[in-house]
Amino acid sequence: MPRTSSFRAAYEEALGRWPGSVEAVDLATPYGVTRVNSCGPADAPPLVLLPGGGATSVVWGSCVAAGAARTHRVHAVDLVGDPGLSVPAPGRAIRTAEDLIGWLDAVLDAVVGGVLGEDRDGVLGEDRGGPGPRRSVTLAGHSYGAWIAAHYAARRPARLGRLVLLDPTQVFAGLRPGYAVRALPMLVRPTPERIRSFLAWETRGAALDAAWLRLQEESAGFPAVRPVTGPRPDLAGIAGPQVDVLFAERARCHDSARAARAARAVLPGARVDVLPGVSHHALPLTAAAEIAQRLAP
Repeated sequence: MPRTSSFRAAYEEALGRWPGSVEAVDLATPYGVTRVNSCGPADAPPLVLLPGGGATSVVWGSCVAAGAARTHRVHAVDLVGDPGLSVPAPGRAIRTAEDLIGWLDAVLDAVVGGVLGEDRDGVLGEDRGGPGPRRSVTLAGHSYGAWIAAHYAARRPARLGRLVLLDPTQVFAGLRPGYAVRALPMLVRPTPERIRSFLAWETRGAALDAAWLRLQEESAGFPAVRPVTGPRPDLAGIAGPQVDVLFAERARCHDSARAARAARAVLPGARVDVLPGVSHHALPLTAAAEIAQRLAP
């Protein structure tokens, strides 16, 4: 998958705006090399962040600046097959939800095993303080990344201490037809102009980070990759992780109030809120302070 010099320059510019030092690791997984950008205290609890489709890991820079890396060792992941610096393995494309689970297993193995900066003893089932289940890893995702995170939690609840879903799509509600129609030209034949126009429409003209917006426009050069689709994750009765769900009130992709009601019905023990005044695609950028607070232990 080509990565032009202009794409790499835009990626590095956006990543360079993160506060403090960032450790970039190209992690080997069964489905290819996964770029993980890590920051924060090496001995802090790990926080794995999955972006929305096409957003790349650098979309989390605002949340890092808002304090997420003060309370956690942040590991922001480029999705394999998406724009970014992850490189799919030849002949081993991710095609199913089970493939995504296997890929994310490898990422979390690296987090827990110390490859990405903490838990150097590699113990998963027991904490250093004594016997009992380990609940240290927080998995958070936005949009499509939240769909992936929710599927993972449904299948591997014991691996997570917390699950944070930020305006998840196709988890508690389907997409509005009008949103899908509006997004289709950008998805089928992306151009910088179509990407910019779509984001301006969905965010209602919100002021987005200029470096990230440039990176989005540069991603138009990537070949279209069909995202993994499938049924909604079965989260009913999930036991293990603490669950937080935050919806964007002004999202155009779904009816956030209805989705929040569905989330409360499926997850009666979860903390479910609707954040006023913010859209779906702008959420990680313009609501970073609220997200960082939600991610705090």
